[in-house]
Amino acid sequence: MHNPTVDATDLAILRLLQQDAKITVREIAQHIHLSVTPVHARIKRLEEQGIIKQYVAVIDFGKLDNTLMVICYVSLKEHSKLTGSNFIEAIMQMSPIVECYNISGEFDFMLKVVNTNMEAYYDFHVNQLSQIPNVGKVQSTFVMGVIKEVQRSI
Repeated sequence: MHNPTVDATDLAILRLLQQDAKITVREIAQHIHLSVTPVHARIKRLEEQGIIKQYVAVIDFGKLDNTLMVICYVSLKEHSKLTGSNFIEAIMQMSPIVECYNISGEFDFMLKVVNTNMEAYYDFHVNQLSQIPNVGKVQSTFVMGVIKEVQRSI
């Protein structure tokens, strides 16, 4: 769905922010050949419209203790709006889950989980994820190495 309020200048600003969220308004203005005031106004508008949802730091978990990455496929036993909402509410509180996607096919959700080691993941799987009411099948796939990991660019 195309947003008619987003023009080529907005897209240029968004691209620069995607590359470096710490870029200053002054630096953006220099890149796109506008003055600081209209660039600042555009960024505020993009934030207010929810197009810019948040500014985040992308963490290299391999440089921390969190070196085990697991993709979990989860299917629910029962499919209703309430059971889906309850599952989502529960996983939003679980810090090892760094991404969640509602998917089609054999499974209902795909989770990206990051833990310190296999023991921590086992504890998470048995004592948190599997304890959520209505969780049916869980399939864990262990990531052997990250080949490409980028934010989708505009």
